[in-house]
Amino acid sequence: MTDASAPLPYKIAALCYLFDERGRVLLLHRVKPPNRDLFSPIGGKLEQSIGESPTACAQREIKEEAGLDIPVADLHLTGIVSETAYLGETHWLMFLYEVTRPVTIAQEAMSFDEGQLEWHEPDTINALDLPETDRSVIWPLFWQHRNSFFAAHIDCSADLMRWRLEQPSESPWQQVQPA
Repeated sequence: MTDASAPLPYKIAALCYLFDERGRVLLLHRVKPPNRDLFSPIGGKLEQSIGESPTACAQREIKEEAGLDIPVADLHLTGIVSETAYLGETHWLMFLYEVTRPVTIAQEAMSFDEGQLEWHEPDTINALDLPETDRSVIWPLFWQHRNSFFAAHIDCSADLMRWRLEQPSESPWQQVQPA
């Protein structure tokens, strides 16, 4: 657990939304923290020590986790999400990229040390074990702003999660009752 007097670390990550020719989304059933035993898009932290860009991080994570070389032209920055005090442990800045063309993943690439990759129909995602911020805020915003852009901030520092849409236009705080 983090020392209450120490500032929380700020981590920067890219999340990658990949779809197949049937419109199913690729999700990782994670076996490691953060979000162990939960489903999330593939992705990971930027390599800040080398000055990696969010787009380069998305390309690297897609290669590492799905075995695909995706050119920059096939990546669309759909959203930027910041989170304050996620799980009381860290702040996050996440860049959400969608691969703009259908992909195919080799069966042997579906399992690796981070967990198991699985294809899911979009209408079944809410039935999965998801991080609450994903279920309540990120997925709904992703679907609403797909093929455009959004920026949102989620405040997890209190018992009641609050969030606001900052782009395309700032909105008042919304409150989310924890599940």
